[in-house]
Amino acid sequence: MLNETHAADLLSWVPGADDPRGDFPVQNLPYGVFRRTGRDEAWRVGVAIGDMIVDVTAAHDAGLLGGDADVPAAACRAPSLNALMALGALDWHRLRGCLSRILRADTPEGHVASSHAEQILVARRDAEMAKPAQIGDYTDFYASVHHATNVGSMFRPDNPLLPNYKWIPIGYHGRASSIVVSGTPVRRPTGQVGTDAVTPPRVGPTQRLDYEAEVGFFVGPGNALGECIDISDAESQLFGVCLLNDWSARDMQAWEYQPLGPFLAKSFATTVSPWVVTLEALAPFRTAAFARPEGDPTPLPHLMHTSDQSTGGLDVLVEVWLRTAAMRSAGAAAERLSVGNV
Repeated sequence: MLNETHAADLLSWVPGADDPRGDFPVQNLPYGVFRRTGRDEAWRVGVAIGDMIVDVTAAHDAGLLGGDADVPAAACRAPSLNALMALGALDWHRLRGCLSRILRADTPEGHVASSHAEQILVARRDAEMAKPAQIGDYTDFYASVHHATNVGSMFRPDNPLLPNYKWIPIGYHGRASSIVVSGTPVRRPTGQVGTDAVTPPRVGPTQRLDYEAEVGFFVGPGNALGECIDISDAESQLFGVCLLNDWSARDMQAWEYQPLGPFLAKSFATTVSPWVVTLEALAPFRTAAFARPEGDPTPLPHLMHTSDQSTGGLDVLVEVWLRTAAMRSAGAAAERLSVGNV
């Protein structure tokens, strides 16, 4: 739900936060894990605003994040977001509200916090970022009917969309140990590539390295083994979202994916952005769920809820731009490869 943290006219005392060209205004406040570059110091949770990172632990030590925000602020001393995500939606809401008040220019809390600027702020250019969470497992969902049809047509031109796709969320478990943070070099994988059932496959580096621009969702408290989460409670489990590149070796994938799905073609790297935008921060961009075409089956009751249908979508544009080293050296502008809406 919309609240005071979403007001479009909010201003911050932090340098660069009010620049309309910036990614991190005071209305955003995404979380990440950082440390100052070249320092032998612990990784810890920070919040991006303008050109700076708020050191949540330093702000907590300065007495700026107390009261209802004390417990979630203390969880940010950990070297990942896991402890904070495990607390649940109420604590996430309390910490976001307190952070908003201490970073705004029009609040008493912001006036006090601004006097601690040197203690609690680190320039983003002086920081290095870690993977935001310790990820024990993840599920890659085949969430877009357009994407599923496009990919299916690569491997099954006569039958691109299998019948179960319209009934059940299709997904597979990926290799969590290969998830890396943005900026990590990705090595071209080597594997088997086959052409037919008679000719032996060849082994070599993939010749069809591909990207997939996706959005990753971080799950918070979770559920006990064997217990289901009702769809009416599902959203309360979602902490936030990140950008994700699901790197793919398409020639290897075409050979290995039948009958159980991708394996080495998608396990060599999955890149996630270092900043996680909370679901609460995205409240102004909520919209109705994607409308199914006429003739599509209605989801079964356990996958259908009125609030999800009315506000379960996110009106967020995702673009992919390419600018190679050669393009940079030549002074060439980036080229947009794709654009889509979540």
